[in-house]
Amino acid sequence: MKQIINLLFLCLIFASATFAQDEENRVLKIIIDSDINPVTLEYIKDGIERADEENFECLLIQMDTPGGLLESTKDIVKAILQSPVPVVMYVSPSGSGAVSAGVFITMSCHIAVMAEGTNIGAAHPVGIGGQQDTSQVMGEKVTNWASAWARGIAEKRDRNADWAEQAVRKSVSINEDEALELNVIDYVCFTENELLDTIDGDTVTIGEDQKVVVNTANAKVVTMEMNWRYRILNMIVNPNIAYILMILGIYGLFFELQNPGAMIPGILGAIFLILAFFALQTLPVRSAGVLLILLAIILFILEIKVTSFGILTVGGIAAMFLGALLLFEETPGFNFGVDWKVALTVAVLTGLFFVFALGLAIKARMTKPTTGREGLIDATGIVLSDISPDKEGDVKVQGEIWKASSDQSIQQGERIIVRQVDGLLLNVRKIERS
Repeated sequence: MKQIINLLFLCLIFASATFAQDEENRVLKIIIDSDINPVTLEYIKDGIERADEENFECLLIQMDTPGGLLESTKDIVKAILQSPVPVVMYVSPSGSGAVSAGVFITMSCHIAVMAEGTNIGAAHPVGIGGQQDTSQVMGEKVTNWASAWARGIAEKRDRNADWAEQAVRKSVSINEDEALELNVIDYVCFTENELLDTIDGDTVTIGEDQKVVVNTANAKVVTMEMNWRYRILNMIVNPNIAYILMILGIYGLFFELQNPGAMIPGILGAIFLILAFFALQTLPVRSAGVLLILLAIILFILEIKVTSFGILTVGGIAAMFLGALLLFEETPGFNFGVDWKVALTVAVLTGLFFVFALGLAIKARMTKPTTGREGLIDATGIVLSDISPDKEGDVKVQGEIWKASSDQSIQQGERIIVRQVDGLLLNVRKIERS
């Protein structure tokens, strides 16, 4: 019995050790495959918080980004530099890139790894908060600040500070082998499993001076997907989606203004515009593109009120098409902007919407009613029985027989015109014969 108890005790110890080992060898993974924006910031901060609370060995960020908002990038770098758990960057899969904002984020991570066929660089700032500044002095100030910031990040992680500065000032870009040779990254790994085996045993500094050994050999990778809220917000910051939301918002508000009290178009239009503004404030917007779109809307409205034989409509379509193409700043190495097919389709449909839909609405509003009470005013008819100021009579108007009164004496057979309608009683006057 004693031997059996000892055997069970040893089994419990072995099981506990195995369980503890399994618990320790876990890696939390998040995937970033879009531009850097406030949604990305919250996603990374949530990942760091969960990795710390659930005792993961590290947070693994798989990234492919064309860049993004500078303010969000600054907050992400702060979160990584202050992270209580090691953060590992993996620029992957093949063909991916850590461009612009991705450079700062990659160099701030405790361990930086790139896959085969990837690139990093082109970190020159193109705007602040999504707004383009054409001032040369302001541009130089931003560039100087960004280059100093990049050097500081690189020096803190013992990486190539000179290259980091050149990535900002000259928008240089390099592949994974060059990055490894220049000490921009730590490793080049073809697969995720190779990465986990390669970084196993590495010592990184957490906070100011806390040394932590990363144990990732045979680690279980747990992927933290974006929740539905992050997915929706991340979807609308796509340039094409943001542009379409803005146009739909304009449609809704114009329809509400033309039909007061409809409510639904106005509510939807306001929602679309708010979502569009959220997206636009995360994207590098050109003021020229916005002005061209506003000019297009003005030309469409003028087409309704001015006879131009289609010239204003053509001009509006051209202005909206060019405005969509110029709406966003280009990001080096990536096709970042509104697709020309989307731009052309929206421009043509918007022109048709303003010229035909709103044109018909205004025409209908200005046309004299032909039915109902309003349609009887100024209608003509014939007297069926004599009418006098103190006697009502019968008249035939629009094929119907009505009771009528008048302050004139009108004999049977004479023609009349309706002046007022009071319930079912018409007030008429005689049409004098010429």
